[in-house]
Amino acid sequence: MAHDVRMLPTREADLFESSRPRLEAIAYRLLGSASDAEDAVQETYLRWQAADREYVQTPEAWLTKVLTNFCLNQLTTARARRETYVGQWLPEPVLAGASMLGPSDTVEQRESVSIAMLTLMERLTAKERVVYVLREAFGYPHHEIAELLDITEANCQQIYRRAKQHLAVERARIEVDGAAARRIVEEFLAAAVSGRTEELVRLLTDDATIIGDGGAFFASLNRPLVGAERIATFVRLAIKPTGAKWEKLGGKPTPFAAIVNGRPALILVAHDRIVGVVVLEVTADGIAAVHAHVNPDKLAFANRQWATYAPGAPLPDLW
Repeated sequence: MAHDVRMLPTREADLFESSRPRLEAIAYRLLGSASDAEDAVQETYLRWQAADREYVQTPEAWLTKVLTNFCLNQLTTARARRETYVGQWLPEPVLAGASMLGPSDTVEQRESVSIAMLTLMERLTAKERVVYVLREAFGYPHHEIAELLDITEANCQQIYRRAKQHLAVERARIEVDGAAARRIVEEFLAAAVSGRTEELVRLLTDDATIIGDGGAFFASLNRPLVGAERIATFVRLAIKPTGAKWEKLGGKPTPFAAIVNGRPALILVAHDRIVGVVVLEVTADGIAAVHAHVNPDKLAFANRQWATYAPGAPLPDLW
């Protein structure tokens, strides 16, 4: 998306641009959509452009408040849209390197952009989500969050505790680098196409889940599938290289490994476009969740990244 900052004086334009990565990172965690996050930041820019900046004492706080209020409104309408969404809804995947995945200095910050956590955050009210994100991922003190939301500090602390309870994660996640991600994804793909469900069951936790988001474009699972055996059977049938599903996605894809939202991911590419992203939530006990994205509308941002991405060599063609 092009960002027009030419109409602002240089100082104000530079100030906004220096804030853009942080604003994008906040918006993505709040909305679970890279494209909506970009729109929210652009709307914030337009309001910054129109503001009487002489009366803005702390630009960072002003921009954060405007962005947060816009996202609060978006969350309310997004919830209504998702009630009519075809199939299951997943957050938009983002490949490593995007500024909206930052900051990533702490485990909590990295966890806050995982597909699993962004999906869990759908359980929260809009206000709970804002408080949790600003406190957990960005370290805002409670009194500043309270001021942004026009609530008391005590109320802010109470909302944060409630959000933490809703998002309690029992299993410790494993963090991986590029080499480890490739090894994990290659092993998963080999097991998936082996024709033997026991190979895949071995990689999954007993209570693993799979969620598929194809939207109206691609028929997927109507609800999460739970259990290693059931998932292995489904994946073995779904990943066969023949059938109408591959034709709809542009033919048999070329597989790549990447890190998406901080997790190992299988990237399926046809005609130089990403047609599928399968993110693996890996724990010390095995793969605890598989998140499959094939809705092209929600792969638009990832495809913009892919155009300048350096993915390395494709995975072996195991089909």
